[in-house]
Amino acid sequence: MKPDLKSLRREELQAQFVQWNEPAYRVDQLLRWLYPLRANVWEQMTNLPKPLRARLAEQYSLHALELVRRQGAEAGTQKFLWRLSDHALIESVLIPAHPALFGEASDRHTLCVSTQVGCAYGCRFCASGLNGWKRNLEPYEIVEQVLAVEREHAGTKSKVRSANPEAEAPGAGTRNAEPGARNPERATRLVDNLVIMGMGEPLANYDHLLQALIILNAPWGGAIGARKITVSTSGLVPQIRRLADEPFQFNLAISLHGATDEVRSRLMPVNRKYPLSELVSACEYYRAQKGRLLTFEYILIAGVNDGLGEAKALAHLARRLNAKVNLIPYNRVEGLRWERPDEATQEAFLAALERQKVKVTLRREKGHDIDAACGQLRLRTERELTENGTRS
Repeated sequence: MKPDLKSLRREELQAQFVQWNEPAYRVDQLLRWLYPLRANVWEQMTNLPKPLRARLAEQYSLHALELVRRQGAEAGTQKFLWRLSDHALIESVLIPAHPALFGEASDRHTLCVSTQVGCAYGCRFCASGLNGWKRNLEPYEIVEQVLAVEREHAGTKSKVRSANPEAEAPGAGTRNAEPGARNPERATRLVDNLVIMGMGEPLANYDHLLQALIILNAPWGGAIGARKITVSTSGLVPQIRRLADEPFQFNLAISLHGATDEVRSRLMPVNRKYPLSELVSACEYYRAQKGRLLTFEYILIAGVNDGLGEAKALAHLARRLNAKVNLIPYNRVEGLRWERPDEATQEAFLAALERQKVKVTLRREKGHDIDAACGQLRLRTERELTENGTRS
């Protein structure tokens, strides 16, 4: 399979263009088409010579995600179901700014992206892994989730303006233009923040994820600041330490869901391999290397981890790591027995943490009408496709 252009860094493209004896400014023109203008067919790249476009098409692919379903109100949380080139399905979720989500309320938007088709880690409450793990996403498939959502938002349906981008970007037509020169198209962007906590375990796809994040962070690419990117993990200790040693200021979120080994092992098999003592040590190392605030993601499940004893243990961990706690009431998953606590229990758990001086928020939005739990829309669609295929 030909590599996709959106899996390559700028320096990799530069090396290729040097081999082809192409002028350096052609790389900048290409990158403007890929990212600020979100082009996904060669014919759109009108200021690249046709022979160069033909050579690119021969050497590289240029895939775009196919939108299968979109759920949710325009002004609220929206879920996107995408079909990949091998017909596998993944989800992305666009979330308008909310006080309970990674920062202060504003007019900004956060996109939650997937990193794998399915998941191998078998968290007992999660829909993502119910059909098992299929494969890792390629870097371009992670990057393309951002571009595809922005295309949908712009209403372009993968069409960009036919105007020559050299007339739109200051300095874009000159050979010595700054690689990150501001393009007016940036003003129409939608995604300000990324959370890497969709389908799959992000750190189990470490190399592809890091390549994608470098592209999404770069001024010539997605231009999303590293401090606006949060990587979530169920607790892969070696990879947390590896990420701590990378030269990027990404935020780290831990899918905790249990503040004792007994409760966490019941919910998350990964805890048997990397128990809380090892996980906390890795988090301390990350904080020491980065000086960044950690987040504990904590899904409240009725009768399992929503008692005041668990709140006390959670407060102890949060204070030790100076971590913020994001409480998320459980969203029901068809076929699983877990339930969401009632609102009184949720509020009591929140109050218990606040009394112990923990930075904590409670996500109060509902979201049930868009198959809120990650992986649910994919599972339902796959079942429908199977049933339709059987009937036909």
